[in-house]
Amino acid sequence: MTSPYRLLAERIRGEIPEIERVVQRAQIAWSKASRIPEEDMYLDAVALNLHGFYAGVERLFELIASRINHNLPKSPTWHRDLLQQMAQDISDVRPAVIGQEEVVALDEFRRFRHLVRNVYTTNLAPEKMQGLMSALPELWPHLRVELLAFADFLEVLAQVGEEPGND
Repeated sequence: MTSPYRLLAERIRGEIPEIERVVQRAQIAWSKASRIPEEDMYLDAVALNLHGFYAGVERLFELIASRINHNLPKSPTWHRDLLQQMAQDISDVRPAVIGQEEVVALDEFRRFRHLVRNVYTTNLAPEKMQGLMSALPELWPHLRVELLAFADFLEVLAQVGEEPGND
């Protein structure tokens, strides 16, 4: 039987290329939107891919919270709480998945994702997307490294057959 930690590590590693594709698509669409500003569809594509970027990252955080922490936030602010939870080092369970700097940066993507879900694309401000697109080339490589490091942590747990929190 495959360890649940190994399965989660494989899931994280499997999602990273998908998130990478979304990041690349956002960057390509942003480049085209900058060159052809009268074509709103490029901004729509940027918004959709920025939404997809955060949704993919949050999906991994949800899996970590439910399968490792056994504590998926349930409050009305659960999206923000989940993000904060991922930056916490939980003694005898797991190290922090991401750093505080990533929390601050990802919170902007979380807020934008909320906008994309709740307003018409014609009401999205290109200036807001510009800030996110400027942050993305630095944020994603750091986040990618942190997610892969966490997958490595899970692999170690799978090898030694330990369950966090049960000494």
